[in-house]
Amino acid sequence: MDKTRAIEADAGLLCRGLAGVGGVIVETEAYTTDDAASHSFRGMTPRNAAMFEAPGTAYVYRSYGLHWCLNAVCLPGSAVLLRALAPTAGLELMAARRRTDAPRLFATGPGRLCAALGIDITHNGQSMLDPPFCLRVPSDTSEVVTGVRIGISRDVDRPWRFGLSGSPFLSRKFT
Repeated sequence: MDKTRAIEADAGLLCRGLAGVGGVIVETEAYTTDDAASHSFRGMTPRNAAMFEAPGTAYVYRSYGLHWCLNAVCLPGSAVLLRALAPTAGLELMAARRRTDAPRLFATGPGRLCAALGIDITHNGQSMLDPPFCLRVPSDTSEVVTGVRIGISRDVDRPWRFGLSGSPFLSRKFT
């Protein structure tokens, strides 16, 4: 079994659509209702309403007016931003969507991840536990590194960024 297949078999996998485009989630960030950096901090709005839905709901929003970002609701008002994945399925479609042949650039960063998977606002509020998503829990544990979150200006010291240790697909190195 090659290295990609071993990773795919043993790790958590996120994929989307009938094409089975996806990969191993290698980086996330957590946000809660008592966190000033969270979209839910000031309460529910039309933009963040999906964030107050049931666990497993997709909360999709536009970042800086340019990129879609995907979060998985874990508790009403709390969510995990999916920052990066190691691509393992649908590589040709990801390459076309991202206009690059470099797998390292397919889904390293939340905007790239959404572009590679074809995720946009139409997925907001959908269950990530049902098609067109498939989300698989890892069958084994992996070493996870932690650090402060990226690109925020409030509650910057919370060590709520999590990454798969040693992954070349992290959006940024952990320090």
